[in-house]
Amino acid sequence: MLLGLASVTAAAQTVRTGLSPDISDTGTSLYPKPIPNNSILDFGVPALSRVGGTGLSSNTLNGAAPYGSPIEDTRIYFHGVLNQFEGRVGNGSYLRWDSEVWAGDDYNRIWLKSEGRYNSDNKGKVSDGDQEALYDRPISRYFDVQAGIRYDLDSGPGRTWAALGIEGLALDFWKVQATVYASDNGHYALRTNANYDLYVTQKLVLQPQIETNWYSKQDRGRGVGAGLSDIDMGLRLRYEFTRKFAPYVGVAYQRFFGGTEGLTHEQGGRVNDLRFVFGIRLWY
Repeated sequence: MLLGLASVTAAAQTVRTGLSPDISDTGTSLYPKPIPNNSILDFGVPALSRVGGTGLSSNTLNGAAPYGSPIEDTRIYFHGVLNQFEGRVGNGSYLRWDSEVWAGDDYNRIWLKSEGRYNSDNKGKVSDGDQEALYDRPISRYFDVQAGIRYDLDSGPGRTWAALGIEGLALDFWKVQATVYASDNGHYALRTNANYDLYVTQKLVLQPQIETNWYSKQDRGRGVGAGLSDIDMGLRLRYEFTRKFAPYVGVAYQRFFGGTEGLTHEQGGRVNDLRFVFGIRLWY
């Protein structure tokens, strides 16, 4: 139960701050120093002496908030995560990546996201590749709104999309994302993603994950049909030597539907694809 509570707390901090627990692997605090315990919460000390002893301005004591004015935090942080960098082994093995990096403070951030796969058995072509640049701002304690652009960049024809979505922690602390896209040629798309970190021990983590993609119209050039295009799900078990370096093994399953299934058949692809995966998860 304590491990579960610890993982829940860590997950909540990860979404709000983008960082796992507020202490780094070297034991160094990743955030500005906390308010001294004997400052505004020490009601046994006269107010004027608290001001002089803590360095807080008089506004701290005269503000409307019960525990003083909020502490201004304009420090700029940087954080990057390579969530998936894995080989998917099976009939026609390939390398897949899924990463994101952000920079900003607690309220305003710029996100860059990238995913795709390198097909070593298909003359080195890159497929399923898209890159996103998003502005992020919190709208509640657990959710952020994100808006920006996505560009499909791989060996196929490029597509430009406007993007609008939310990302945060849902029921039972699942990390969820839902983003709507509108392309420059009148197409619309929806992507959803959900994953959960189940701490088996303090270093061994089991992560279920599922992603879906939906399109309003067929795009033969990109090999997608209208409606539900595909579901990509996985179950990965990683071992965190440190929180910044964690190799993993698992299984991944991808299934195409509707018009995308037909186009996949035409191109000689597999509509049901179950693979063994191995890779590493890194963050900075």
